[in-house]
Amino acid sequence: MTRSQKQKPRAAPAPAVVQLPAVVPPLRDPSQDHPHHAFDRAARGALARLSGGVSPHAFLEAWSDWAQHLARSPGRQMELAEHAQRNLLKVMALAADLDSPPPFAPKFYDKRFTHPGWQAFPFRLWQQGFLSVQDWWDHATEPTRGLRPEDAHRTRFLARQTLDVLSPSNSPLLNPEIIEETVRTAGHNLAEGAAHFAHDAVKTLTGQRDPAPEGYRIGEELACTPGQVIFRNDLMELIQYAPQTPQVQARPILIVPAWIMKYYILDLSPANSMVRYLVDEGFTVFMISWTNPTAAQRDLSLEDYRKRGVMAALDAVSATIPDAPVHTVGYCLGGTILAIAAATMARDGDDRLASVTLMAAQVDFAEAGELLLFLDESQIAFLEDLMWEQGYLDRPQMARAFATIRAEDLIWTRAVQRYFLGREDVPTDIGVWLSDTTRMPALMHSQYLRSLFLENRLTAGRFAVEARVIALKDLSVPLFVVATETDHIAPWRSVYKTQLFTDCDLTFVLTKGGHNTGILSEPGHAGRQYRLSHRPAGALYLGPDAWLARSVPKAGSWWPEWSDWLTTRGGGLAEPPDMGAPGRGLPPLSAAPGTYVLQD
Repeated sequence: MTRSQKQKPRAAPAPAVVQLPAVVPPLRDPSQDHPHHAFDRAARGALARLSGGVSPHAFLEAWSDWAQHLARSPGRQMELAEHAQRNLLKVMALAADLDSPPPFAPKFYDKRFTHPGWQAFPFRLWQQGFLSVQDWWDHATEPTRGLRPEDAHRTRFLARQTLDVLSPSNSPLLNPEIIEETVRTAGHNLAEGAAHFAHDAVKTLTGQRDPAPEGYRIGEELACTPGQVIFRNDLMELIQYAPQTPQVQARPILIVPAWIMKYYILDLSPANSMVRYLVDEGFTVFMISWTNPTAAQRDLSLEDYRKRGVMAALDAVSATIPDAPVHTVGYCLGGTILAIAAATMARDGDDRLASVTLMAAQVDFAEAGELLLFLDESQIAFLEDLMWEQGYLDRPQMARAFATIRAEDLIWTRAVQRYFLGREDVPTDIGVWLSDTTRMPALMHSQYLRSLFLENRLTAGRFAVEARVIALKDLSVPLFVVATETDHIAPWRSVYKTQLFTDCDLTFVLTKGGHNTGILSEPGHAGRQYRLSHRPAGALYLGPDAWLARSVPKAGSWWPEWSDWLTTRGGGLAEPPDMGAPGRGLPPLSAAPGTYVLQD
């Protein structure tokens, strides 16, 4: 073989460029290809209706995990036995000396034992006996070595639900307040309570709702800030509110509310309406009012809510007030979809935003509170089967999940007041709003639960919009983030973590109150306070507990601080804009509050 015939060494080939999908697709379930799959889903959907959408498998698995770890931990068993003995001795000591201080106290949110009668014999012993058992179960269901933390939390939740059923406050023979009222009214309270129970049972079975009480009608006493609907599609209406000052800030405000409830939590009564406050402060305000979806809209997706909701509304605002950057505000789920939209705009070079305000809104769901008790693969599949048959998640099914998180107050205290004390519910503006729930389209709700709650893709760098990943780190506009101290839907430490996943200028407020009451913190509201801090762009991260130790509470409402923050970025004063933009295809369509908010 000649030299020229020898094979020349070949250069190593260049590595192939592999395009990975932005989001790993779920594994296909082969059973879904079988024609019997529809029968399986229908059967599971029927079971889900009976259980209120809660998967029995998930909770049985939690009990099993807890019990097995306890069974192989003799030291832990001895510890729990000693704890039970100590609690029993404390109650016995109280029985021997009824004037001694009670050893157990209800949780701060538990109002079942506030009546003075609970301090008298024998009711005090019954109360303390119940609280001692509750204390033991709280200790017994603490996370232990080897036990999955979520199973420990679920076991505690189930134990608490069971104890709430057995509480002496629920018995007309053990509750001193019921006994006192029965004697005073000669049993009339029980007759009234029976009538209330029959009325509520009929409502539950028929799915009907009571009309709004006098003085709480939408468009008259509630959601009554003047304005016009200037845009409407099948997903939402956009309301533009009428100016209330001779001049307004040049940059408008677009508010994105949650679609799980109706928008007018932010335009409640005139005295506590955030919308009215903003227009009185000289801002031009736009509000999205989401449709109440039906079974025919089951295929509305999360992307629809971003594109045909948030982005369509932003396009309409920009057409109405051209060349003005827009302050955007998102509340609860509306804040989550706004954060997704803002990150997408940052990625794509869309610079129409002046700022982003997130109120009680999460972008990271690793610490999403007790709602995580209802979310794992089994739970979500159960809900999907329920929605597959209905086309949506219905209002009572969502309401029950939220109510059980605070069952002591939202279920049992109300039941005692209504069915044993015979008292009518006292109407309030926020109570009327709470009862005015909406449905959730099947596809969107499944996507939301899976991609955000279950898989936490947004902060993990795996959330894709239009096949490209978005990142909150891309945000450069100023952020104003509001959390509430006792929020059980969006816990404040979870909301605080927005600072961990962004680098832009950020102002953080922690305000007194819960998920709704902390946001409705109008000036003059008694007992309000808040903590405020500012993080410059690029500053180092400070953890929530360290931040809390350094922050100083301020008395009053956080709304003026927010108004001042918006004003400094408001672009100066200008003449009030026209209502809508008829020349650009956005004529006023109807007076606020529009038609979608009235949908049943």
